[in-house]
Amino acid sequence: MVDPITSRRVLHMGLYTGLVLIVMFLRMLPINPVSDGIPGPDLTLALTLAWVMRRPDYLPAVLIVAVFLLEDLMYWRPVGLWALIVLFGTEFLRAREEASRDLPFALEMVLVGGVMVAMQVLDRFILGLLMVDQPPLGRELLRLLITLISYPFVVALSLLAFGLRRAATGEVDDFGRPI
Repeated sequence: MVDPITSRRVLHMGLYTGLVLIVMFLRMLPINPVSDGIPGPDLTLALTLAWVMRRPDYLPAVLIVAVFLLEDLMYWRPVGLWALIVLFGTEFLRAREEASRDLPFALEMVLVGGVMVAMQVLDRFILGLLMVDQPPLGRELLRLLITLISYPFVVALSLLAFGLRRAATGEVDDFGRPI
């Protein structure tokens, strides 16, 4: 028999993977009538950062790398670069999860926004260093801003639809271990 903690983690990993696959599928559909308009948010990044800030034990690093590596392959980005940068960003947030549990949501938005900006700067720096063609800076900054604006909605959806909330300070699991 599987213990409830492991089954909850596996369920949330499957849920995350399913949500990411749905987002990828919807992004691949040719339904955008205005291709030169406002870019859509990077919902996979927002979902990943929201889940890492809430329950980092539900998203192991291997799953994050696998998801973003698949995205790199699907969207014709340099293979592995964005996956590595997202891994660095999520591990930075994961290391500070215990200290950020009591942060107000506005400060969490500042922290996540700073990490997103740092990730974008690192991506553009490495691509520029390697002389790879890049999307226009204005479009990427607009996508970053829209992703940051969509972050509260992703957090609200994760909380209301999936019950994903932060572990309270001193909270223990079913076996009495600290979370």
